[in-house]
Amino acid sequence: MKEKELASAILDAIGGSDNVSAVNHCATRLRFNVKNPELIDEETIKNTNGVIGYIVSGGQYQVVIGPNVAVVYNEVDHLLDGKTQQTQTTEESPEDTENKSLLDRVLDTITGIFSPVLPAITGAAMIKVLLILLTMVGWLSTESQTYQILSFVGDTPFYFLPVLLAYNAAKKFGMNPMMGLTIALFMVHPTYNEMVAAGDPVNFMGLPVTLARYSSTVIPTILVIWAASYVEKFGERVLPNSIKFFTKPLLTLLVAVPLAFVILGPLGTIVGSALESVLSTVQTNIPWVLPFIFGALAPVFIMFGMHYAVTIPLTLTAIQANGFDMIGPGFLVANMAQAGAALAVARLAKDTNFKALANSSGITALFGITEPAMYGVNLKLKKPFMYALIAGGIGGLIAGIAGVKRIEFGPTGLTTLPIFIDPNNSSNFIFAIISALVSFVLAYAITYFMMKKDDELLAKI
Repeated sequence: MKEKELASAILDAIGGSDNVSAVNHCATRLRFNVKNPELIDEETIKNTNGVIGYIVSGGQYQVVIGPNVAVVYNEVDHLLDGKTQQTQTTEESPEDTENKSLLDRVLDTITGIFSPVLPAITGAAMIKVLLILLTMVGWLSTESQTYQILSFVGDTPFYFLPVLLAYNAAKKFGMNPMMGLTIALFMVHPTYNEMVAAGDPVNFMGLPVTLARYSSTVIPTILVIWAASYVEKFGERVLPNSIKFFTKPLLTLLVAVPLAFVILGPLGTIVGSALESVLSTVQTNIPWVLPFIFGALAPVFIMFGMHYAVTIPLTLTAIQANGFDMIGPGFLVANMAQAGAALAVARLAKDTNFKALANSSGITALFGITEPAMYGVNLKLKKPFMYALIAGGIGGLIAGIAGVKRIEFGPTGLTTLPIFIDPNNSSNFIFAIISALVSFVLAYAITYFMMKKDDELLAKI
């Protein structure tokens, strides 16, 4: 099915364009927020040619497309006549709120704030990896201006992460995005950073300012934008129309200053520091835990659409605090396990179409995109999915015991293995490869030999 036809079919099955309150996409799936879930025809979505899977999670109705999702999203956006952009900058309707639990709303909010930032931080991280490779082979000097320029380009999305998150947070909280950006920008303003560096007491209207740095942070800005959105909405309701144009932003900014520097900014810093401390303790004292847990359960997080809401904030916090994270190795081995299981199924499959699907999705999983293998092959047959979880857990345990670390943020697959290169520890990259290979081989072998004895399962392929 062509992308335009697929987009039209999905929109019809989701309840029509009038039922869509917002839609965005991640690496492989369309994520719909709808007004009335009862209008959704789930069976039609699942059976639509071009749809790999369908999940309801975090208050979103997620249609798994695969690597081609961006093209389908553009067609959906065109059919909605730009409605996707309009609805993302407004509050959810009462129907949206009533149809979601508190947990769903929290997960939807976190996902909506973090997922649009991924291309920027992933691209920047790969620039940092490229610099490591070029300097290791002697093709680029760390003293050169080329290196220095690429280095600050690679640092930019991480340093200004609060600004990137503020834009998305403002849209999720129904606030003017430019006001959200302004608040985040004054939180990382050079003059404020100079005050922090000087260390002398600072106050605002007699209130003590906590001298905390907000560049590269996650929680403080989101808290401030959330509170400031209510200030802006209050101004919209009570201020006279004749002066609202300039008094509403004035009120919002004046209230946002103490929120940022006296109340919520420092509170967010405390919460972030506590989270950093917990992650640091786990990664230092029981390093096998995170790779093992995510090696075994990363596909489950992905299956329920929670991998952005749960893992990305943790990963970014860990990398910012310690210079590495140990969740990435878990995702690496989990991806390799899904690939191994799918390719084992392909080896045994007799149906030509299913064999082609298993082969192509297995290869795609090797490069870090596992949804086609999961939904199209392993979950459909159930047992290969379980075998992959077992192999991923074992691979994760090996990675954890070896202390494998992801040095730069990025997707985990064969082409992005350099994100595990540690200039100070050459064995980190070697053990990352070993644990990934073990996970792949185990998943392939277990799936192949167990399925070879399973006549009932073989009859399905």
